[in-house]
Amino acid sequence: MPMQADWMWMNGQLIPWEQATVHVFTHALHYGSSVFEGIRAYHTPNGPAIFRGPEHYRRLHDSAKMMRMPLEYSAEALIEATKSSIRANKLDSCYIRPLVFRGRNGLGVDGRNCPVEVIVGTISWGAYLGAEALEQGVDVVISSWRRMSPGAFMPLGKIGGQYINSQLIAMEAHDLGYTEGISLDPNGFVAEGSGENLFMIRNGIIFTPPLSTSILNGITRHTAITLAADLGFEIQYATLTREMLYIADELFFTGTAAEITPVRSVDRLPIGAGSRGPITKAIQERFFAITSGEYPDEHGWMDHVYAEGEWPIE
Repeated sequence: MPMQADWMWMNGQLIPWEQATVHVFTHALHYGSSVFEGIRAYHTPNGPAIFRGPEHYRRLHDSAKMMRMPLEYSAEALIEATKSSIRANKLDSCYIRPLVFRGRNGLGVDGRNCPVEVIVGTISWGAYLGAEALEQGVDVVISSWRRMSPGAFMPLGKIGGQYINSQLIAMEAHDLGYTEGISLDPNGFVAEGSGENLFMIRNGIIFTPPLSTSILNGITRHTAITLAADLGFEIQYATLTREMLYIADELFFTGTAAEITPVRSVDRLPIGAGSRGPITKAIQERFFAITSGEYPDEHGWMDHVYAEGEWPIE
């Protein structure tokens, strides 16, 4: 399915998709000077609802601040822009891509003289790692590429240029026949996937790497931690070694695109029974029950695009 829609929100207005273009001398094309988010809107009985929009747009602002990139649109304004894009494209669920980037005005490495441009795209998109992966799990490999080092980059920011690191991890994994790769941090401890945070379960306890292991502070990561606590599971933040993954009872990825995806093998060693485990299943089922509107939204995560009575649309 092509990733395309009818309308794009760009620099304060909705424009036809084909008109959402940039010049080839755009600074971000040459130097990776962009920040972005990945957000989902889920189908519910009351129409599409944006999942944790304020948290995502706060992180977008945080990333822009790290990059010394002034962002004139507030989180609230960007949420309204997102809703207008979803309505214009008549989507009942979608993937949302906000992007803030330095435009065209010279090719100096310090691009602060370039205009800052903003887009919000909304497109139809299914399961990132494949629909079957949500139940059966994925096969992953420990990457030879390390996660970026703090002091050289800013791992807490979703910054375009930094995702060269993620691309190298993903391409290596795919070339070796795996669905995804797991990177180690500069000290050799487990960090994350190319675009997902990681959780390990051993003896009924859930472990996840701390922020000090060069990981992104994922919104879905926080969601999984919250849901695990709601379900009565113990969670610990711990530095994990490669071999700890081999002897885990369960592993799962989290991310806006990946959602809650089990890992069934690492380096061709099966994890647990080699299929989705019971704790992963419990967290996954609660996550999808909330996002589908089947379970009460006790944490206020879902923001409906249409007012009551406006859905369904013609």
